[in-house]
Amino acid sequence: MDILNALVAITNYILIPATAYGSQLALGALGVTLIYGILRFSNFAHGDTMAFGTAITIMVTWGLQAMGVSFGPLPTALLALPVGIAATAVLVLATDKLVYSYYRRVRAAPVVIVMVSVGVMFMMNALTRFLIGVDDINFADGARFVITAREFRDMTGLAEPLPIRSSQIITIVMAALIVAALFWFLNRTRTGKSMRAFSDNEDLALLSGINPSRVVAVTWIIAAALATTAGVLYGLDKSFKAFNYFHLLLPIFASAILGGLGNPLGAIAGGFVIAFSEIGVTYAWKKVAGYLLPAFEPDGLLQLLSTEYKFAVSFVILIAVLLFKPTGLFKGKSV
Repeated sequence: MDILNALVAITNYILIPATAYGSQLALGALGVTLIYGILRFSNFAHGDTMAFGTAITIMVTWGLQAMGVSFGPLPTALLALPVGIAATAVLVLATDKLVYSYYRRVRAAPVVIVMVSVGVMFMMNALTRFLIGVDDINFADGARFVITAREFRDMTGLAEPLPIRSSQIITIVMAALIVAALFWFLNRTRTGKSMRAFSDNEDLALLSGINPSRVVAVTWIIAAALATTAGVLYGLDKSFKAFNYFHLLLPIFASAILGGLGNPLGAIAGGFVIAFSEIGVTYAWKKVAGYLLPAFEPDGLLQLLSTEYKFAVSFVILIAVLLFKPTGLFKGKSV
């Protein structure tokens, strides 16, 4: 029975949260890796693109709720998500037209475009704060739990509870569907194949008659959709605060670089590795040790790092990858 309680504790505090968080990081890293693979620069404004899309989704959610519209047991934000995606797509396309297109035209060095993206990041951050403020916002409505702690205890008779939040299930299911749709698009459609060809060899793709403007526009639209969806799912699972998405930029980039920049499959794998590393290292293992080794009573929490330092895990992994394997696990483009 103690072994089962230990497994439930691990599932409750590590497996499910890390899978949900990894799904959010994977969607964010997919947007980063697509932009890097096709547009050839690291977009430091991606975190604030997520924040902007989430802010628009929240405001539309408030409007729907004011009109009495709901989505039953599901969050109303899912109804507002397409509007958030559309608004974010318009913003990034306008930004590309007004800013990035000039630097592509003059063939500026990648480091120059990266610095430009830092400026865009600050502008997007200011725009988001102006629109929605700086406070913590909880916008998850509908059914909060799929299974409550009491229901699980009553069903199993175990001492350790396993509450499963609706936001976690929604995140995992939506991420799986979006990833499947993205890979189908990239591998089966003509536009997707054009994007892959453009990423592999830009000059050869142009000679083949591929329209670069169309490829760039579709890339930004997909990145906007991925960023907004990842931001909304993260906000539903936790809460929304504009500056938190700036913090997310580190684990998202760590995920993309760990998997291999420009490699979509690597971005997904990197997201889950980062998520499980952050949560596993910052989890207090004392309770699990108590179940598995009752005679062993540790004085401390058996916690390698406090939760305040979870982003340090991403930073260490990022530095290690850049030093020892800059192409990542799946042999993407080196940084």
